[in-house]
This record gives sequence, structure tokens and C-alpha cells, in this order.
Amino acid sequence: MEEKRLNKKTVDVIIPVYKPDETLRRLLEGLGKQSYPIGKIIVINTEQSYWNDEAYNLIENLEVHHVTKEEFDHGGTRNQGASYSNADVIVFMTDDAVPADSHLIRSLLKGLEQTGKHGEPVVQAYARQLPNPDCGLAEQYTRSFNYPDQSRVKTKDDIPELGIKTFFASNVCCAYDREAFLKNGGFTNQTIFNEDMIYAGNAVRHRGQAVAYVAEAKVYHSHNYGCKTQFHRNFDLAVSQADHPEVFEGIRSESEGIRLVKKTCFWLAKQKKYQLIPGVIIKSGFKYLGYFMGKRYSSLPKWLIRKCTMNQAYWEKTSVFGRQL
Repeated sequence: MEEKRLNKKTVDVIIPVYKPDETLRRLLEGLGKQSYPIGKIIVINTEQSYWNDEAYNLIENLEVHHVTKEEFDHGGTRNQGASYSNADVIVFMTDDAVPADSHLIRSLLKGLEQTGKHGEPVVQAYARQLPNPDCGLAEQYTRSFNYPDQSRVKTKDDIPELGIKTFFASNVCCAYDREAFLKNGGFTNQTIFNEDMIYAGNAVRHRGQAVAYVAEAKVYHSHNYGCKTQFHRNFDLAVSQADHPEVFEGIRSESEGIRLVKKTCFWLAKQKKYQLIPGVIIKSGFKYLGYFMGKRYSSLPKWLIRKCTMNQAYWEKTSVFGRQL
């Protein structure tokens, strides 16, 4: 019965794209091999000059829309993509995530069919991220820490145990019940970053809904970010949290980062890769500094905010949460 109900659901995939490369081609090819049918692949491409129609003209169900760099927003652009879909389920992906097998979409849909232990409906189901072949050793462990091999449904009851990880979800590859998505108001229309966790936090904390981590749904996705990039990313991450106290206030956060650093160092020591441990500690310091400053961005001068952020276009908009920079 469950399989029959599952098979009746329609699915569209929405992918924000910027400067597409060979990875996007592999992503689209992977979606074309899925065991579960996909209706439309909706691409929201930033800057039309970077898009080559001929490179993707063999993708029959591809629908491409263009925005300018000034128009792009992490939440608003994805909402725009969702507006082009009438499917039961919308799957958001990034242009650098590649399906690991042909069962990605089916596994995500099964994740959405679950409920929490008190019957909370799952409205958001995100995939496991596997390291790419060129992924650094420390980052490989981070992947396994954030994306273990055990699936889990997370509800409000998990906040005391999991802290901020209760709201952890990733639009690198994440399926949403579209009806619930619309009722919940979609993503925050103007957000610097972290639109997926803001949505999850509101769903879990205020709407009695659940988020599913689906370990059986797998994509290849990883980066070898340096200290500077990690600083910028964590600054923007903290800005998003500071601007959404209704989601993140009173939720344990920094302790989770400390736990990751300790576990990574212990794991590297076990692998006898002692020479990598100082690098992990230094990079973690940059992460924490970025996070610390981002949480307090409202007290920083405009010039310093521009130095700290990785999303200049966001701050150049007319008004950002009442502050014109």
C-alpha cells in the first residue's frame, strides 16, 4: 500500500546554478538515470551569459530560467523555482551535488513518508553527502560526522539531545512536501544563507512537524575550503542565526562545533595523521571567529561587515533587515 501511494507522487527537481561546469552535466545525467520518474528539472541560472543552451539541449525535461546576480537570494530564488512547479514533491539540489546511484529520488520520497514518534509529519527529507575523490582527509571525517550511515527523524523532542543539529538540513539535496512548503510560507525571501535550517527550525520548533535525514539517499558533495573561506561562510551562517532568534535563540550551537573538532582530531590521531591536526585546529579557529563576529554583526561597522561576508550582493540590496549598508 505504501509503495503504491509513493508511486503516485509527482516530483520536480529545482537547481540554482551559477557558472555551470562539468559537475552540472554529471548531476543532470544522474537525474536522468533515476528509478523514480522526475517531472521537470527546473534550473534557476544566475547570469544568462554563463549559460550555454547547446550544452544541455539533450535533457528533455529541463526548464531554464535566468536571474541576475543582484536578483539572486538563497531563499527568494528557491521560492521562485518552487513557483514553477505543481508537483507533489519538490527536491532542491545545488549544482555541485551528484547522485551516487539511481535510487536517490525514491529514497527521499520514502523519507517524506515517515512520521515522528508522536505522529509529527515529515515535511523535509535531506540526503547523505559523500566525499568526492579529491576530498581532504579531515573533511572526509566531517562528512561522516554530519552525514552518518544511520537515518533519523528529528522532532522538537530531540532538541535537548541534539541542540542545533535538530534543525540541521541541507538544500545540497533535500526533498520537500510541496503542500506543506506552501502552507509554511516557503523559505525566508531575503536571507544571506541557511534558508534550509531556518525552514527546518520553524517546522520543528513552531509547527509540530519533523525533518528526516535519509542516509539511503546519497549524493557526492564536498569542498576543500581554506581558512579564509571558512571564516566568510561561518560569518554569514551566524548572521542568518542572529536574524532569526525565533528559530535559534536558546539552542545549543557552539558546543556542537567543539565536539566536531575534538572527534576529528582523535580520528586523525587514530589514523596516525598527526601532522594534519594543527591544520584542523587553526581552521576551526577561523570558523569560530567568523561565527563569533557574525552573531554580533549588528554592532560592526559597515566596512567590516563587507570584509567579513562572502555574499557581497546581499548587503548591496536596498535594505537588509532595516539596515542600509
